[in-house]
Formats: sequence, C-alpha cells, structure tokens
Amino acid sequence: MRVLVLVLTGLIAATSASAKGERTGIFDYYVLSLSWSPTWCAIEGDARRSPQCDAEEDFGWVLHGLWPQYNRGWPSFCPTVERNPSRSMTNDMADIMGTSGLAWHQWNKHGVCTGLSAPQYYDLSRQAFDAIVRPPVFRQLEKAVRLPAKVVEEAFLKANPQLEPDMITITCKNGRIQEARICLSKSLEPVPCGRDVVRDCSATDALLEPIR
Repeated sequence: MRVLVLVLTGLIAATSASAKGERTGIFDYYVLSLSWSPTWCAIEGDARRSPQCDAEEDFGWVLHGLWPQYNRGWPSFCPTVERNPSRSMTNDMADIMGTSGLAWHQWNKHGVCTGLSAPQYYDLSRQAFDAIVRPPVFRQLEKAVRLPAKVVEEAFLKANPQLEPDMITITCKNGRIQEARICLSKSLEPVPCGRDVVRDCSATDALLEPIR
C-alpha cells in the first residue's frame, strides 16, 4: 500500500508540474514590449526604490520583454530543460532592461517558452530591441506633456518605416503612456499583431513625463 501511495503521489506531482505551462517552443510570433521608464517609476518603481529610477539614471524606452505569443493568447511558465541564467547574464541585461531582476523575471515567465537557452533568449531580446528605433523626440522632453496616445504610435511609425499601424500598439496605465508593443516574427521581421494585442490606448490626453 505504501508503495502505491508513493507512486500515486509521484504521478500527481508530475501532472501538476506539467500543468504549469504550455509546451516550450510552440508559439506564433513575438511581442517586443518597450516600457516608458518614467511611467513605470511613477506608478511602481519609486515605491519599490528600484535602481532603475535612481536620479543618476536616464532610462527612456526600456526593454520590458520579448514575449512568445499565440495568434490568440500567450504561453507562460513553460517547463524547460534549459538552465536558468546566471547572475552575470541578468546583470548584463540591465543596461536595456533597467534591472537584473526584470531580466530574470522575463526569462522565468516568457523566455522558458521560446525553446531557447537563456543566453540565446537574451541575445535575441537585445537584437529585437536594437532593431527598433526609439524616436529621439521623447528623450528631448523638458517637461511633462499630455498628448493623444496616437501621437506616440505615429512617432514610432515614422522612425521605423518597416512598421505598419497593425504591427504596433501603444498602451496606457493610470492615464499615462505606458508601453509600445511591436509584433515580430520568430526571425524578428515585423508582422501584424493578433486581435488580443492590437488594442491601442484611445486616450487623447495621456501623460508623458520626461526622462529624469
């Protein structure tokens, strides 16, 4: 009887583990999420005393993450045989992600679903980040402004002629410009976003604060 209990316990544990996420490497495209750092700092980062928000930093658009996406929905926390990233790997991503903690979280939630190793995932994330021009006009702000979210999208489209309107969406949070999300193929070519991604912020007076 005891042996039977142990076997059943093992089967239940294995079932629970496999239910935590979808199959790794099975997805349709990527979402490159770029976060406006002053917004994140105002809403969350300052309260956390995040080093990303320190006065000597000058983060603008930072890499929130490179997310595997289905045409509808997305995988997360997939089981993987790949090793977790070392501390030096996550530290090396802080220059574009703000903190090593975010780099770790993105691997743990999204990177494990790509079918890539941690070094490959971070390298691909950096390639995607570098492939998109962040409009320099936003770094030139001297004071907070209120503007239609559509203006931010138009600035990205102008700076990146390879993008079409259905390949990018701008999100807002708490009345502020939050993120620019750009849809890319597995080879990092721009592609149309799925219906659950293309939900542009419709605010006409969203707050955009300058880099600190």
